[in-house]
Amino acid sequence: MYRVWNFVSEYSLLLIGGALLALVWANTNPDSYHHFVDYPLIDHFFIGHLHEGEHAYRTLTLHYLINDVLMAMFFAIAAKEVWEAIILESGSLRGKKAATPLIATAGGVVGPVLVYLGIAAALGSETFSALSNGWAVPTATDIAFSYLVGRMVFGAGHPAVRFLLLLAIADDAVGLLILAIFYPSGALAPEWLILSFGAALGVFVLANWLPRHLDRGNQLRPVSTWVRKKLSFWPYAIAGAISWYGFQESGIHPALGLLPIVPTIPHADRAFGIFAEAEEHLHDLLNVIEHALKRPVEVVLFFFGLLNAGVEFNSIGTPTWLVLAGLLIGKPVGILIMGWIAAKPLKLGLPDGMRTVDLIVVGCVAAIGFTVALFVASVAFKNAAPEVLDAAKMGALFSFFAAIISLIAGKVFRVVKVHN
Repeated sequence: MYRVWNFVSEYSLLLIGGALLALVWANTNPDSYHHFVDYPLIDHFFIGHLHEGEHAYRTLTLHYLINDVLMAMFFAIAAKEVWEAIILESGSLRGKKAATPLIATAGGVVGPVLVYLGIAAALGSETFSALSNGWAVPTATDIAFSYLVGRMVFGAGHPAVRFLLLLAIADDAVGLLILAIFYPSGALAPEWLILSFGAALGVFVLANWLPRHLDRGNQLRPVSTWVRKKLSFWPYAIAGAISWYGFQESGIHPALGLLPIVPTIPHADRAFGIFAEAEEHLHDLLNVIEHALKRPVEVVLFFFGLLNAGVEFNSIGTPTWLVLAGLLIGKPVGILIMGWIAAKPLKLGLPDGMRTVDLIVVGCVAAIGFTVALFVASVAFKNAAPEVLDAAKMGALFSFFAAIISLIAGKVFRVVKVHN
C-alpha cells in the first residue's frame, strides 16, 4: 500500500478543527453561531420557475453555499474513486477479489438500518414516526477517517486495510444512491435530469469522444492535444454547472450534481487507489482535476464541519442513541455476518493474512460515520424540529468514538500489526 498520509491528515485536521470550533462556539454563544450559519450572502435571488407561472427564489446563506453547492466537489472526488474502481480493468471493485468486501458492505448498510429502525419501533409508534426518516444516517462510513484509524489498528501493510478501503468505497457508492433516491431536496421533477444527463452526454461527445475520433490513426493526436491544452477542464466545469442546476430543479440533492459529469472526463487506464500518492504521477485530465480540487475541498470540509457540527450538548436525545446504536452495533454485526457468509458458506474467502475475527475490528472502524453521517443527518431531518436534527448530528459526531473502540477491539482480538 502506498504511503498516503498527507491528504488524510490534512483532511482530518481541517474537518476536526471546523467541527471542534463549531461545538465550542455553539455552546458558548449559540445566537451568534446560528446567525453566522444562516448569514445571507445574497438575499432573495431567482432560482427557477414553479407551476402556473410562479417564480422560485432563495436566500443564499453560508450553509446553503457549503452544503448544497461546494460539497458537490467532495462528492465528485468520492464518485471519481468509485467510478475508477468499477470501470478500470484493475479496479478494486471488479472481479472475485472484491466479492467479499462488497457482500460485507451489504451487511454494513442493512445492519445499521435494522438496528436503527428496530430500536425506534421498540420505543413506540410515536418515536418511530418522528425519527424513522433518519434510517440512512448510520449507514455512512467516513473513508478518510476510517482509513486513518484502520492503519493505526492494523498497520499500513495489513490486508484488512485494503479490505476496509474497498468496503468504504462501496459504502460511499451505496450512500450516493440512497441520497439520490430516498432524500429529494424538494418536489421531484425528474424531467430536469434530462438537462443534467444531456450536459454530460454533450461534453463527452464534444470534448472527449470527438477529438479522439478525429485523431484516429494519427499518433500525434493533434485535436486531442489542442483540446487538452486550450480548453483544459473548462468544458467539464460548464457542463458541471448545468448538471448541478438540473439536479437542483429535479428535486434531487444538488450536492450530487457533478456525478453525471465524472464518467465523461478522460481518465487513465489504471488507478493506484484512493489516497495513493502514486496517483500524482498520473496526468490524465480526471486525475489532474482531482488534484486541483484537493486543496479547495479541504477548505470546504473545514467550513462543512464549522457550519454543521455546531450542536449544543443539551441536544443529546433519542436520535443520538439511535444513530450511535446503528453505527456501533449494526455496522460491526452486519459486516461480520455478511463477511462470514461470503468467506465461508459462499467460499469466496478472505485476503491472505486476514482472519474472520478481523471482520469485527473492520466493522468497528467502519462505524466512524462523521462527515457523511453529518451530511445525511442534515438532509434527512431538514424539515424536522431543530432539536431532532441537532440530536441526530450529535450521534454522527459521537461516532468518532468508534476510533477508540476500534483500538480496544484490536487489542482484544490480538490484531498483529503489519507494516510496509
